[in-house]
Amino acid sequence: MIPYGRQNITQEDIDSVINVLQGDFLTQGPAVPAFEKSLCDITTAHYAIATTNATSALHLACLALNVGPSSRVWTSTISFVASANCARYCGANIDFIDVDANSGNMSITSLKEKLADAKINSTLPNVVIPVHLAGTSCDMQQIHALSLEYNFAIIEDASHAVGGLFQGKMIGSCQYSDITVFSFHPVKIITTAEGGMALTNKNDLAEKMQHLRSHGVTRDEQLMTEDSHGAWYYQQLSLGFNYRMTDMQAALGISQSKRLTEIINKRRSIAQNYHRLLSELEIDLPSLATMGKDDSAWHLFIIRLKDQSKRAMVFNKLRKAEIWVNVHYIPIHTQPYYQELGFNWGDYPQAEDFYSRIISLPMYPELTLIQQEFIAEVLREALLN
Repeated sequence: MIPYGRQNITQEDIDSVINVLQGDFLTQGPAVPAFEKSLCDITTAHYAIATTNATSALHLACLALNVGPSSRVWTSTISFVASANCARYCGANIDFIDVDANSGNMSITSLKEKLADAKINSTLPNVVIPVHLAGTSCDMQQIHALSLEYNFAIIEDASHAVGGLFQGKMIGSCQYSDITVFSFHPVKIITTAEGGMALTNKNDLAEKMQHLRSHGVTRDEQLMTEDSHGAWYYQQLSLGFNYRMTDMQAALGISQSKRLTEIINKRRSIAQNYHRLLSELEIDLPSLATMGKDDSAWHLFIIRLKDQSKRAMVFNKLRKAEIWVNVHYIPIHTQPYYQELGFNWGDYPQAEDFYSRIISLPMYPELTLIQQEFIAEVLREALLN
Protein backbone atom coordinates (compact mmCIF):
# COMPACT_ATOMS: atom_id res chain seq x y z
CA MET A 1 0.00 0.00 0.00
CA ILE A 2 1.16 3.54 -0.79
CA PRO A 3 -0.22 5.90 1.92
CA TYR A 4 -1.00 9.55 1.21
CA GLY A 5 1.52 10.53 3.91
CA ARG A 6 3.74 9.00 6.52
CA GLN A 7 6.42 9.85 9.06
CA ASN A 8 10.11 9.85 8.11
CA ILE A 9 12.13 8.47 11.04
CA THR A 10 15.91 7.97 11.08
CA GLN A 11 18.19 6.16 13.51
CA GLU A 12 19.30 9.57 14.78
CA ASP A 13 15.66 10.36 15.60
CA ILE A 14 15.32 7.09 17.49
CA ASP A 15 18.58 7.63 19.38
CA SER A 16 17.48 11.13 20.43
CA VAL A 17 14.34 9.71 22.06
CA ILE A 18 16.30 6.88 23.71
CA ASN A 19 18.68 9.43 25.21
CA VAL A 20 15.73 11.15 26.88
CA LEU A 21 14.33 7.82 28.11
CA GLN A 22 17.70 7.09 29.71
CA GLY A 23 18.02 10.58 31.19
CA ASP A 24 16.51 12.39 34.14
CA PHE A 25 13.50 14.08 32.51
CA LEU A 26 10.71 12.53 30.48
CA THR A 27 8.72 15.75 30.70
CA GLN A 28 9.24 19.36 31.84
CA GLY A 29 12.97 19.04 31.24
CA PRO A 30 15.45 20.80 28.92
CA ALA A 31 14.36 19.27 25.61
CA VAL A 32 11.15 21.30 25.23
CA PRO A 33 12.79 24.74 25.51
CA ALA A 34 15.58 23.50 23.23
CA PHE A 35 13.01 22.48 20.61
CA GLU A 36 11.26 25.82 20.97
CA LYS A 37 14.57 27.60 20.41
CA SER A 38 15.27 25.51 17.31
CA LEU A 39 11.98 26.65 15.74
CA CYS A 40 12.70 30.27 16.68
CA ASP A 41 16.09 29.93 15.01
CA ILE A 42 14.50 28.47 11.86
CA THR A 43 11.63 30.96 11.58
CA THR A 44 13.18 34.06 13.28
CA ALA A 45 10.09 34.31 15.52
CA HIS A 46 10.93 35.69 18.97
CA TYR A 47 8.96 33.19 21.06
CA ALA A 48 7.74 29.61 20.65
CA ILE A 49 5.38 27.62 22.87
CA ALA A 50 5.37 23.85 22.31
CA THR A 51 2.07 22.08 22.93
CA THR A 52 0.38 18.68 22.85
CA ASN A 53 -0.87 19.27 19.28
CA ALA A 54 -1.78 22.05 16.86
CA THR A 55 -5.38 22.09 18.08
CA SER A 56 -4.27 23.02 21.61
CA ALA A 57 -1.89 25.62 20.14
CA LEU A 58 -4.80 27.17 18.23
CA HIS A 59 -6.88 27.17 21.41
CA LEU A 60 -4.11 28.90 23.36
CA ALA A 61 -3.67 31.40 20.53
CA CYS A 62 -7.35 32.32 20.69
CA LEU A 63 -7.26 32.68 24.46
CA ALA A 64 -4.11 34.82 24.31
CA LEU A 65 -5.98 37.16 21.96
CA ASN A 66 -8.89 37.34 24.43
CA VAL A 67 -11.33 35.43 22.23
CA GLY A 68 -14.52 34.84 24.20
CA PRO A 69 -18.31 34.56 23.90
CA SER A 70 -18.66 38.09 22.50
CA SER A 71 -15.90 37.59 19.90
CA ARG A 72 -16.19 36.97 16.18
CA VAL A 73 -13.64 34.71 14.51
CA TRP A 74 -13.39 34.05 10.77
CA THR A 75 -11.47 31.25 9.08
CA SER A 76 -11.34 29.32 5.83
CA THR A 77 -13.97 26.65 5.33
CA ILE A 78 -11.47 24.44 3.47
CA SER A 79 -9.51 23.13 6.43
CA PHE A 80 -9.69 20.53 9.16
CA VAL A 81 -12.38 21.33 11.72
CA ALA A 82 -9.80 22.38 14.34
CA SER A 83 -9.31 25.71 12.56
CA ALA A 84 -12.87 26.66 13.55
CA ASN A 85 -13.27 24.56 16.69
CA CYS A 86 -10.58 26.55 18.51
CA ALA A 87 -12.84 29.60 18.45
CA ARG A 88 -15.87 27.60 19.54
CA TYR A 89 -13.91 26.26 22.55
CA CYS A 90 -13.79 29.90 23.68
CA GLY A 91 -17.53 30.35 23.07
CA ALA A 92 -16.90 32.69 20.12
CA ASN A 93 -19.08 33.22 17.08
CA ILE A 94 -17.51 31.59 14.03
CA ASP A 95 -17.86 32.52 10.37
CA PHE A 96 -16.13 31.39 7.21
CA ILE A 97 -14.43 32.87 4.16
CA ASP A 98 -14.71 31.32 0.71
CA VAL A 99 -11.53 30.12 -0.97
CA ASP A 100 -9.53 30.79 -4.09
CA ALA A 101 -10.65 28.35 -6.78
CA ASN A 102 -7.09 27.36 -7.68
CA SER A 103 -5.20 27.16 -4.39
CA GLY A 104 -7.97 26.39 -1.89
CA ASN A 105 -6.52 29.13 0.33
CA MET A 106 -8.56 32.00 1.75
CA SER A 107 -9.84 34.21 -1.08
CA ILE A 108 -8.65 37.79 -0.66
CA THR A 109 -11.57 38.97 -2.81
CA SER A 110 -14.08 37.16 -0.59
CA LEU A 111 -12.39 38.44 2.55
CA LYS A 112 -12.48 42.05 1.31
CA GLU A 113 -16.16 41.80 0.40
CA LYS A 114 -17.10 40.21 3.71
CA LEU A 115 -15.17 42.83 5.69
CA ALA A 116 -16.85 45.69 3.81
CA ASP A 117 -20.28 44.22 4.57
CA ALA A 118 -19.34 43.53 8.19
CA LYS A 119 -18.24 47.14 8.70
CA ILE A 120 -21.65 48.35 7.53
CA ASN A 121 -23.40 45.84 9.80
CA SER A 122 -21.05 46.35 12.79
CA THR A 123 -20.08 42.67 12.72
CA LEU A 124 -16.34 42.92 12.03
CA PRO A 125 -14.19 40.01 13.24
CA ASN A 126 -11.88 40.19 16.22
CA VAL A 127 -9.63 37.47 14.81
CA VAL A 128 -9.07 36.01 11.33
CA ILE A 129 -7.41 32.60 10.95
CA PRO A 130 -5.97 32.08 7.44
CA VAL A 131 -5.10 28.43 6.71
CA HIS A 132 -2.03 27.62 4.60
CA LEU A 133 -3.56 24.66 2.77
CA ALA A 134 -1.13 21.91 1.72
CA GLY A 135 1.83 24.04 2.85
CA THR A 136 1.33 27.04 0.55
CA SER A 137 0.99 30.38 2.31
CA CYS A 138 -2.07 32.56 1.95
CA ASP A 139 -1.37 36.11 0.78
CA MET A 140 -0.42 37.26 4.25
CA GLN A 141 0.71 40.70 3.16
CA GLN A 142 -2.77 41.56 1.89
CA ILE A 143 -4.48 39.95 4.88
CA HIS A 144 -2.22 41.93 7.21
CA ALA A 145 -3.02 45.17 5.37
CA LEU A 146 -6.72 44.42 5.82
CA SER A 147 -6.15 43.74 9.53
CA LEU A 148 -4.74 47.24 9.93
CA GLU A 149 -7.69 48.72 8.06
CA TYR A 150 -10.37 46.76 9.93
CA ASN A 151 -8.59 46.21 13.26
CA PHE A 152 -8.53 42.43 13.64
CA ALA A 153 -5.84 40.09 14.96
CA ILE A 154 -4.37 37.27 12.85
CA ILE A 155 -3.58 33.66 13.73
CA GLU A 156 -1.84 31.84 10.89
CA ASP A 157 -2.89 28.19 10.86
CA ALA A 158 0.34 26.94 9.35
CA SER A 159 -0.20 23.34 10.46
CA HIS A 160 0.83 22.23 6.95
CA ALA A 161 3.54 24.78 6.35
CA VAL A 162 6.62 24.48 8.57
CA GLY A 163 9.59 24.93 6.24
CA GLY A 164 7.64 26.87 3.62
CA LEU A 165 8.42 30.39 2.46
CA PHE A 166 6.37 33.53 1.88
CA GLN A 167 8.11 36.43 0.14
CA GLY A 168 11.45 34.81 0.84
CA LYS A 169 10.89 34.55 4.62
CA MET A 170 10.16 31.41 6.56
CA ILE A 171 6.51 30.82 7.36
CA GLY A 172 6.30 31.24 11.12
CA SER A 173 8.25 34.50 11.28
CA CYS A 174 4.97 36.24 12.26
CA GLN A 175 5.89 39.17 10.04
CA TYR A 176 2.24 39.51 9.06
CA SER A 177 0.46 37.91 12.01
CA ASP A 178 0.13 37.95 15.78
CA ILE A 179 0.58 34.19 16.20
CA THR A 180 1.50 31.29 13.89
CA VAL A 181 0.64 27.67 14.67
CA PHE A 182 2.48 24.56 13.45
CA SER A 183 1.51 20.88 13.64
CA PHE A 184 3.92 18.00 14.21
CA HIS A 185 1.49 15.13 13.58
CA PRO A 186 3.18 12.09 11.96
CA VAL A 187 2.04 12.93 8.43
CA LYS A 188 3.24 16.55 8.68
CA ILE A 189 6.60 17.93 7.48
CA ILE A 190 8.41 17.10 10.72
CA THR A 191 6.93 15.13 13.59
CA THR A 192 6.99 14.83 17.36
CA ALA A 193 4.49 11.91 17.11
CA GLU A 194 1.79 14.29 18.30
CA GLY A 195 2.55 17.91 18.96
CA GLY A 196 2.12 21.52 17.98
CA MET A 197 3.64 24.93 18.49
CA ALA A 198 2.52 28.54 18.66
CA LEU A 199 5.02 31.21 17.62
CA THR A 200 4.80 34.96 18.19
CA ASN A 201 6.92 38.08 18.30
CA LYS A 202 4.89 39.56 21.17
CA ASN A 203 6.07 38.96 24.71
CA ASP A 204 2.64 39.42 26.32
CA LEU A 205 1.05 36.81 24.04
CA ALA A 206 3.91 34.37 24.66
CA GLU A 207 3.64 34.75 28.44
CA LYS A 208 -0.11 34.21 28.38
CA MET A 209 0.16 31.06 26.24
CA GLN A 210 2.98 29.68 28.40
CA HIS A 211 0.90 30.28 31.52
CA LEU A 212 -2.29 28.71 30.13
CA ARG A 213 -0.36 25.73 28.71
CA SER A 214 0.36 24.47 32.22
CA HIS A 215 -2.89 24.68 34.23
CA GLY A 216 -2.62 28.45 34.76
CA VAL A 217 -0.06 27.66 37.49
CA THR A 218 3.00 29.77 38.33
CA ARG A 219 6.04 29.43 40.58
CA ASP A 220 7.12 33.00 39.81
CA GLU A 221 6.95 34.88 43.14
CA GLN A 222 6.53 38.20 41.32
CA LEU A 223 3.21 36.98 39.91
CA MET A 224 1.85 35.54 43.16
CA THR A 225 -0.93 37.17 45.18
CA GLU A 226 0.86 36.53 48.51
CA ASP A 227 4.34 35.73 49.77
CA SER A 228 5.64 32.29 48.87
CA HIS A 229 5.32 29.62 51.56
CA GLY A 230 8.61 28.05 50.46
CA ALA A 231 10.46 26.44 47.55
CA TRP A 232 7.56 24.02 47.04
CA TYR A 233 4.94 26.73 46.63
CA TYR A 234 2.92 27.45 43.50
CA GLN A 235 -0.30 29.29 42.71
CA GLN A 236 -3.00 28.75 40.11
CA LEU A 237 -3.79 32.20 38.78
CA SER A 238 -6.22 31.23 36.02
CA LEU A 239 -8.06 28.24 34.60
CA GLY A 240 -5.42 26.75 32.33
CA PHE A 241 -4.89 23.40 30.64
CA ASN A 242 -2.43 20.54 30.50
CA TYR A 243 -1.19 21.29 26.98
CA ARG A 244 2.49 20.52 27.65
CA MET A 245 4.70 18.67 25.21
CA THR A 246 6.92 15.92 26.68
CA ASP A 247 10.71 15.86 26.46
CA MET A 248 10.51 12.64 24.45
CA GLN A 249 8.43 14.39 21.81
CA ALA A 250 10.64 17.47 21.86
CA ALA A 251 13.80 15.39 21.43
CA LEU A 252 12.29 13.82 18.32
CA GLY A 253 11.33 17.30 17.11
CA ILE A 254 14.86 18.65 17.60
CA SER A 255 16.30 15.77 15.61
CA GLN A 256 13.72 16.15 12.86
CA SER A 257 14.17 19.93 12.64
CA LYS A 258 17.85 19.44 11.82
CA ARG A 259 16.71 17.75 8.59
CA LEU A 260 13.98 20.25 7.72
CA THR A 261 15.74 21.63 4.63
CA GLU A 262 16.49 18.12 3.38
CA ILE A 263 12.88 17.03 3.92
CA ILE A 264 11.47 20.09 2.13
CA ASN A 265 13.83 19.56 -0.81
CA LYS A 266 12.66 15.95 -1.15
CA ARG A 267 9.02 17.00 -1.07
CA ARG A 268 9.69 19.72 -3.64
CA SER A 269 11.37 17.17 -5.91
CA ILE A 270 8.35 14.87 -5.60
CA ALA A 271 6.05 17.78 -6.52
CA GLN A 272 8.17 18.52 -9.58
CA ASN A 273 8.03 14.85 -10.61
CA TYR A 274 4.24 14.89 -10.32
CA HIS A 275 4.09 17.94 -12.57
CA ARG A 276 6.20 16.17 -15.18
CA LEU A 277 4.22 12.93 -14.96
CA LEU A 278 0.71 14.42 -14.83
CA SER A 279 0.88 17.59 -16.92
CA GLU A 280 -0.91 16.03 -19.91
CA LEU A 281 -3.87 14.70 -17.93
CA GLU A 282 -7.31 16.32 -17.63
CA ILE A 283 -6.59 17.67 -14.16
CA ASP A 284 -5.40 20.90 -12.60
CA LEU A 285 -2.15 20.71 -10.63
CA PRO A 286 -1.07 22.83 -7.66
CA SER A 287 1.23 25.67 -8.59
CA LEU A 288 4.95 25.21 -8.16
CA ALA A 289 4.97 28.94 -7.22
CA THR A 290 8.16 30.99 -7.38
CA MET A 291 10.96 28.75 -6.24
CA GLY A 292 13.06 30.47 -3.57
CA LYS A 293 10.45 33.14 -2.80
CA ASP A 294 7.01 31.62 -2.18
CA ASP A 295 7.88 27.95 -1.72
CA SER A 296 5.23 25.55 -0.47
CA ALA A 297 6.23 23.11 2.25
CA TRP A 298 4.42 20.46 0.15
CA HIS A 299 2.60 18.75 2.97
CA LEU A 300 -0.04 17.68 0.43
CA PHE A 301 -0.19 17.36 -3.35
CA ILE A 302 -3.80 18.16 -4.22
CA ILE A 303 -5.02 17.63 -7.78
CA ARG A 304 -8.34 18.94 -9.10
CA LEU A 305 -10.36 16.96 -11.62
CA LYS A 306 -11.87 19.02 -14.41
CA ASP A 307 -14.88 16.67 -14.42
CA GLN A 308 -16.17 16.51 -10.84
CA SER A 309 -18.55 13.66 -11.72
CA LYS A 310 -15.51 11.37 -12.03
CA ARG A 311 -14.08 12.06 -8.55
CA ALA A 312 -15.59 9.08 -6.70
CA MET A 313 -14.73 6.68 -9.52
CA VAL A 314 -11.13 7.91 -9.78
CA PHE A 315 -10.72 7.89 -6.00
CA ASN A 316 -12.01 4.31 -5.75
CA LYS A 317 -9.81 3.04 -8.58
CA LEU A 318 -6.74 4.52 -6.94
CA ARG A 319 -7.68 2.99 -3.61
CA LYS A 320 -8.34 -0.36 -5.30
CA ALA A 321 -4.78 -0.21 -6.63
CA GLU A 322 -3.67 0.28 -3.00
CA ILE A 323 -2.80 3.92 -3.60
CA TRP A 324 -4.26 5.35 -0.40
CA VAL A 325 -5.34 8.75 -1.69
CA ASN A 326 -7.42 11.09 0.45
CA VAL A 327 -9.50 14.27 0.23
CA HIS A 328 -8.48 17.49 2.03
CA TYR A 329 -10.95 18.76 3.10
CA ILE A 330 -14.71 18.48 3.44
CA PRO A 331 -15.82 22.12 3.92
CA ILE A 332 -16.21 22.81 7.63
CA HIS A 333 -19.49 24.67 7.18
CA THR A 334 -21.12 21.48 5.84
CA GLN A 335 -20.41 19.45 8.97
CA PRO A 336 -23.50 18.64 11.05
CA TYR A 337 -22.22 20.55 14.09
CA TYR A 338 -21.79 23.72 12.04
CA GLN A 339 -25.06 23.22 10.21
CA GLU A 340 -26.71 23.31 13.64
CA LEU A 341 -25.16 26.77 14.00
CA GLY A 342 -26.92 27.90 10.82
CA PHE A 343 -24.48 27.10 8.00
CA ASN A 344 -25.61 25.17 4.92
CA TRP A 345 -24.48 23.71 1.61
CA GLY A 346 -24.46 26.54 -0.90
CA ASP A 347 -23.06 29.15 1.49
CA TYR A 348 -19.53 29.09 0.03
CA PRO A 349 -19.75 27.98 -3.61
CA GLN A 350 -16.06 28.17 -4.51
CA ALA A 351 -15.11 26.03 -1.53
CA GLU A 352 -17.80 23.50 -2.35
CA ASP A 353 -16.71 23.32 -5.99
CA PHE A 354 -13.07 22.93 -4.89
CA TYR A 355 -14.04 20.10 -2.53
CA SER A 356 -16.03 18.30 -5.24
CA ARG A 357 -12.97 18.03 -7.53
CA ILE A 358 -9.99 17.37 -5.26
CA ILE A 359 -7.93 14.28 -4.49
CA SER A 360 -4.72 14.30 -2.42
CA LEU A 361 -2.04 12.11 -3.97
CA PRO A 362 0.67 10.44 -1.85
CA MET A 363 3.32 12.89 -0.68
CA TYR A 364 6.13 12.00 1.72
CA PRO A 365 9.95 11.98 1.51
CA GLU A 366 10.35 8.22 1.01
CA LEU A 367 7.95 8.12 -1.98
CA THR A 368 10.00 6.77 -4.90
CA LEU A 369 9.93 7.78 -8.55
CA ILE A 370 8.80 4.24 -9.44
CA GLN A 371 5.85 4.63 -7.07
CA GLN A 372 5.01 8.02 -8.57
CA GLU A 373 5.10 6.54 -12.08
CA PHE A 374 2.72 3.80 -10.91
CA ILE A 375 0.39 6.40 -9.37
CA ALA A 376 0.45 8.39 -12.61
CA GLU A 377 -0.37 5.32 -14.70
CA VAL A 378 -3.31 4.26 -12.52
CA LEU A 379 -4.61 7.83 -12.49
CA ARG A 380 -4.28 8.08 -16.29
CA GLU A 381 -6.23 4.85 -16.79
CA ALA A 382 -8.94 5.93 -14.33
CA LEU A 383 -9.44 9.27 -16.05
CA LEU A 384 -9.89 7.58 -19.43
CA ASN A 385 -12.88 5.60 -18.15
